[in-house]
Amino acid sequence: MYRGKSGAFRVFAMAAVAASLSVMAGASLADTGSWPNKSIRVIVPYTPGGSVDTSTRMVMEQVAKAIGQTIVVENKPGANTTIGTTQLMRSAPDGYTFGIVPATYTANYALFKNLPYKHADFAPVGHIVDIPMFLFTQAQAPANTVQELVAYGKTKSMNYASTGPGSTGHFLGALFTQTTGINAEHVPYNGSAPILTDLMAGQIDFIFDPAIVPMPHVKTGKLKVLAVSLPKRCACEPDVPTMEEAGYPGFVQSSWIGLLAPAGTPPAIIERMSKEMATVINNPDIAKKFQNLGFSGVGSTPQQFQALIDRDTQSYKKIAESAKISIE
Repeated sequence: MYRGKSGAFRVFAMAAVAASLSVMAGASLADTGSWPNKSIRVIVPYTPGGSVDTSTRMVMEQVAKAIGQTIVVENKPGANTTIGTTQLMRSAPDGYTFGIVPATYTANYALFKNLPYKHADFAPVGHIVDIPMFLFTQAQAPANTVQELVAYGKTKSMNYASTGPGSTGHFLGALFTQTTGINAEHVPYNGSAPILTDLMAGQIDFIFDPAIVPMPHVKTGKLKVLAVSLPKRCACEPDVPTMEEAGYPGFVQSSWIGLLAPAGTPPAIIERMSKEMATVINNPDIAKKFQNLGFSGVGSTPQQFQALIDRDTQSYKKIAESAKISIE
């Protein structure tokens, strides 16, 4: 009798636990179904007013209208974007905090030995835009093609600039020197403005940079643009050849912007946010605005964005190891 009662009790207890879990699951689904019922926060790891911040606000303004809820953009710059990304990692996975990450997010895994987070701390939401990186050189350089620049570089020591160690421009400059065999020293700067001043003055030989700031100087003859590091020509500058067309197959590496959520965020919310973003990004008006910034709208699935993150993490690690790039 005792064993029977114990067995019956265990059955009853298991049934009670199952019922409790069912109720909890139902509540969770109900919460997901009512999302969003309050304002959403999107962390941007840069200062206000830059191209990443501007692009984020442009997209999120339209997403907010689509979901019928306020989206607040919160700027948390610093430490090569790790401050904002760390705050995202520490946020509740309830669907009310998301974070913007640039390509620097993947490069940081190659640069820092002790990052406060790992890939598993986040869930991918979507790839927002590609930011093509163009190869610019000084107007007075005796080179009008990539091949001519490389030939010129074989006759003298050159230098290239970037906005700092570990930036996309730094990695692409290092990849370029490795690929072509030229001898070029990296010169880090604190911002784009002084780089352009020195590039136009002939103090810097070349840079890899987005189009938005240097390209107007190409139009006025103060700089030259030789190529873009995309697999196909950018719609924003269709006359500029790719690095592959210029004779360097496999030289494909762009910067980009995407959205992450804290790991554990309900999949239904991630899917909804991803689809709403894709709809906005593929709107012709938004696509045109991105093109004016020199960007290419994407609007991927979470799975496609994760594939990009995985690929670029490995790519930057290879470049960092070969060029001995690191930040202690």
